[in-house]
Amino acid sequence: MTDQPSATAPIDRLLAIMAKLRDPNGGCPWDLEQDFPTIAPHTIEEAYEVADAIQLGDMAALKEELGDLLFQVVFYAQMASERGLWTFSDITTALSDKMVRRHPHVFGEDVGAVADATDQVKNWEAQKAGERAAKAAASGTKPSALDGVISGLPALTRAVKLQKRAARVGFDWTQAKEILDKIEEEIGELRAEMEHAVPEKARMQDELGDLVFALANLARHIDVDPETALRGTNAKFERRFRQIEAWLAEGGRGPADATLDEMEALWQQAKGLERK
Repeated sequence: MTDQPSATAPIDRLLAIMAKLRDPNGGCPWDLEQDFPTIAPHTIEEAYEVADAIQLGDMAALKEELGDLLFQVVFYAQMASERGLWTFSDITTALSDKMVRRHPHVFGEDVGAVADATDQVKNWEAQKAGERAAKAAASGTKPSALDGVISGLPALTRAVKLQKRAARVGFDWTQAKEILDKIEEEIGELRAEMEHAVPEKARMQDELGDLVFALANLARHIDVDPETALRGTNAKFERRFRQIEAWLAEGGRGPADATLDEMEALWQQAKGLERK
């Protein structure tokens, strides 16, 4: 391979490769066409691929996916550097400063002051709250407990974050059982909308959203991440459905050739095998 950057440190080599890809003289046409908005969707996709590798327990794939995710950061840094905004070093310096600032019990005068992980979470959140308040003051806006919960998060994840923020100022259920009652109430409201002679889609969507929000609240109270729970259920559904397809294929058939009752029986069979 010719003209390949050969900097000694791996990260320096990666930065040099990225600079070459963005070089107007001989760089990659696709890389040269990209900007912050066009790269953002790829960053989100790479983050999900990291999560998928973790879910599968595939450490080799995780190493590769983490590399792809790191490349996204390098891409942004190169584009920012071209505009004279900041560099990769600025990113790592700011991150290091923030980590030291948010861990005074490790790097500062409060060494040993944090008793456990729960205590650290409280300190961490207090630090972030102070930073958000300072940012709001600097911009001349009134701070809110919900500041910093970005709208670009997956809706289920954002629901939990909004609920956690509200809970910190006392707006929360006291017991998980109360949320179960709320879920039953939301199911009733959704059922009522569905039973109208001409169901209104917008109202059903609104009621379904309320139900999902209540389910996310329950997940938070029983200390279960709803995104992780749903990913597990998705994987379970896919695994069992593929097993149904395999059994049907043994007889030269596919799901379209089977009745719903037949597929339900095979589903229960697949479920039983997993439990064994």
